[in-house]
Amino acid sequence: MDWLTDLLTDTKLPVGQTARRAFDWLKLHGAPLFDAVAAVLDRLIAAIETVLELPHPLVFTALAVALAWVLRRSWRTCLWVAVGFLFILNQGYWDETMQSLTLVLAAGVVCMAVGVPIGIALAHRPRLYRYVQPLLDLMQTLPTFVYLIPAIVFFGIGTVPGLIATVIFVLPAPIRLTRLGIASTPKALVEAARAFGATPRQLLWKVELPSALPQIMAGLNQTIMLSLSMVVIAALVGAAGLGVPVVRALNSVNTALGFESGFVIVVVAIILDRMLAAPRREKEK
Repeated sequence: MDWLTDLLTDTKLPVGQTARRAFDWLKLHGAPLFDAVAAVLDRLIAAIETVLELPHPLVFTALAVALAWVLRRSWRTCLWVAVGFLFILNQGYWDETMQSLTLVLAAGVVCMAVGVPIGIALAHRPRLYRYVQPLLDLMQTLPTFVYLIPAIVFFGIGTVPGLIATVIFVLPAPIRLTRLGIASTPKALVEAARAFGATPRQLLWKVELPSALPQIMAGLNQTIMLSLSMVVIAALVGAAGLGVPVVRALNSVNTALGFESGFVIVVVAIILDRMLAAPRREKEK
């Protein structure tokens, strides 16, 4: 059997070489497209960061508490938000938190803008979803560090490649949950709408989307949480935020810095999860 092992070893499939040639071709011929995408994302990031950093930290905290009350109608959630942001301010990580929130919100905007329409299209085309499903599995299971390589090749160093890597990793979540929500619309509702002469557009906007709204909101929650989990990895390609002190602590073996910045990331995750949690989960708590 050694000859078979030697044959398989000597006839290695050129996976890496093929990927490198594909990246080189895309970099050569797709430079205008990548520059345009980078410019749009740069402006989106700058706009979100300007809005977040404009108010005073205490004013921002008050606005966040008011938003939490509008979304949750729960004094416990408002208390969590207030205490969380005051703790972040106390620890001296306010600017880094705003930078990380910028990345998270930008990723959320891009993922929902792309993922929801794709999820709707896949829900209406089950056969197409069977072909797309392996790609979604690949996007979620491929090590996230691998995404950084083409992001650096096409977009250089900075926040944009970190955002691109985050979007690639997070995008399957809103696609899957939107498709699930649309596909799970009760058939009785669909048949009743069609019996009353609803057009496909009316069926989508007045029946399917309202029925799928809990799943779509769950997709938004997952998008935000998964995006936040990428802040440390995005820092490796120059993205600012809470990932920078974590990487600095790792390089210098600084336990205090690593614990502080890591705990702040946990606090931000708790705040966002409480604000975006499903009503059922809030009632259970």
